[in-house]
Amino acid sequence: MNGFRSDETLLGDLATGQLTRLCQVAGLSEADTAAYTGVLIESLGASAGRPLALPPPSRTFLSDDHSPVEFSLAFLPGRAPGLRVLVEPGCSRGDDLAENGRAGLRAVHAMADRWGFSTGQLDRLEDLFFPHSPEGPLALWCALELRPGGVPGVKVYLNPSANGADRAAETVREALARLGHRQAFDSLPRADGFPFFALDLGDWDAPRVKVYLKHPGLSPTEAGCLPRMSPAPGREQLEEFFRTTGDLPAADDLTADEDADRLTGRPALTCHSFTETATGLPSGYTLHVPVRDYVRHDGEARERAVAVLHSHDMDSAALDRALAAVSPRPLGDGVGLIAYVALVHERGRPPRVTVYVSSEAYRTRPPRETVPTRDRVRARL
Repeated sequence: MNGFRSDETLLGDLATGQLTRLCQVAGLSEADTAAYTGVLIESLGASAGRPLALPPPSRTFLSDDHSPVEFSLAFLPGRAPGLRVLVEPGCSRGDDLAENGRAGLRAVHAMADRWGFSTGQLDRLEDLFFPHSPEGPLALWCALELRPGGVPGVKVYLNPSANGADRAAETVREALARLGHRQAFDSLPRADGFPFFALDLGDWDAPRVKVYLKHPGLSPTEAGCLPRMSPAPGREQLEEFFRTTGDLPAADDLTADEDADRLTGRPALTCHSFTETATGLPSGYTLHVPVRDYVRHDGEARERAVAVLHSHDMDSAALDRALAAVSPRPLGDGVGLIAYVALVHERGRPPRVTVYVSSEAYRTRPPRETVPTRDRVRARL
């Protein structure tokens, strides 16, 4: 259990307490913090007043314990981390995806009214992602990039499998075309599925359309070859990030075992972001490693994240403060507080590292005694 909660604690109180402490880590003012905690309460709807002694309001795919909130911190050298919060605004509708999606759309339109941005791109895709009888693991998630001044950057995450997993590729291709990216789909690398389609809404320097791909059994070499952006990030840097985060053996230590340098559990994800329509090529590439599946406990996950941060000349002290802000439990007592570690490349900007932190409102997964893939590989070295 999260040490900041009891069974009498309300979901909204836990989440806003975590967010308040994280805002301090990110250097946001008291006024901004108050504004953003208010937005989070509104986004959770009726679920905010739900005691944590009750089951989660929905079996949301957003987190392993079905908490409808996740936090992330974006690191750059010499700066305080940027803070984001991801929420499923339709979670109070339970597992009815159609109702969940409609509630999510209402929440996003309310944000648009409040902050004066257009939902035109999202509106053009409504029939694709919000059918009468949707399928798949989600309807709509909303991410808020919490900026100084109390007005966040807004992102929405949609489900390409809403009309069936067999139509996900068709849905992504059509969505890209409607948004003017008619050549974009053909630039994507091969993958095993399309978990998310995302849009930047509101005030962004270069609003992105983002396509997420799933890559079971990915190796470091393959991860380094997947970017389609130009100029492409260095392969060696991507491979080193992948090996460090997944605790995979160095290339010189490999055996003939085909699984020796692959993630054989929960798959890695890549995100290909598009900002211009002329070339059809992405302007960004992100590699997401689900570190929680490849560690015994969060102490190991923290060590991997720290190693990545230090390799990119980023300060890890803020990460430790952020983890303590979300949960006071010892890191060795569970696994999953750190969900993903990602390396982000965007054209014209320095690389950044993003660490995704689970709220753990409902459950802390116990630590593992072993990590099967890692132990099997090391036994063969």
